[in-house]
Amino acid sequence: MAQDWRLFQGGDTEPHDVETWPTAPPWRRFGDDARQRAEDRALPYLISDEDRDVVNMALHLHRPLLVTGRPGTGKSTLARAIARELKLGEVLHWPVNSRSTLAEGLYSYDAVGRLREASLRQRADEPAGTEPDIGDYLRLGALGTALLPADRPRVLLVDELDKGDVDLPNDLLTVFEEGEFEIPELARLGEGRTVQVRVSGSRDKAGITSGWVGCRVFPVVVITSNGEREFPPAFLRRCVRLDLKQPDEQQLQRIVTMHLGEETGARAQDLIAHFLTLRTERELATDQLLNAVRLRSSGVRVDQDVLDKLFRSLNEADA
Repeated sequence: MAQDWRLFQGGDTEPHDVETWPTAPPWRRFGDDARQRAEDRALPYLISDEDRDVVNMALHLHRPLLVTGRPGTGKSTLARAIARELKLGEVLHWPVNSRSTLAEGLYSYDAVGRLREASLRQRADEPAGTEPDIGDYLRLGALGTALLPADRPRVLLVDELDKGDVDLPNDLLTVFEEGEFEIPELARLGEGRTVQVRVSGSRDKAGITSGWVGCRVFPVVVITSNGEREFPPAFLRRCVRLDLKQPDEQQLQRIVTMHLGEETGARAQDLIAHFLTLRTERELATDQLLNAVRLRSSGVRVDQDVLDKLFRSLNEADA
């Protein structure tokens, strides 16, 4: 018999131990357990033949792939699927917000930190010429790291570009077209000077000569957008565009089965049908369905009206 699912009771309930803490869903596991799952079972990415061909066009043309679609349609996951299948290493992730700038994506320089370190060394009466290495205070951003010269491209995920400043898409055009950029702080050191600089998503360093970074192979750039605003025509014509549709009933069944197993997937048909009905009335994401199926199948007793609280619209105007 399923146990009561309420661990927290509130009110005047006495403090008590939880004998068995709930097992985390597969997508909410961390540390060694998460890493082992990723190695043992990499989930396939479900994509239609038509959408798959659009992705391949972007790869062959060495053009950014602009992926639009509602939340939960798998836009960000597509970048990771490409990197995994083609063995292109870890995805370089640049989450865009209203304050994001091109410079942030390329590199950052902690001038204040370097000045402070130099001042501390002077106070310690260290010998002249021992100023801090500028490379220790420079870090390439996700875009800058993706443009490092290499024989095989890296995958760069520019996430939710439509949340950025209206000028950011046009600012990206020059870098995307030329495949290179300058770091003035290093260029001023002189021609031929090589500096080891930290890179995004790693403790490694990369050598940059004369302050210039330029790719040999254009990175696989996946740009996601929720369709909240239009992009300039000059930007759009330089991208290959892919519009991901929301998964239908058959696709949802496969997604639930992949994440939670065949037995759970078979028992989730009624919940999937309920989810699809609600999705015609409000904006919902596939993650919400997975959460509901997981909670109902985890061995605890949860009423349908409680599960429906997981299906709140992502658009507050629908509430």
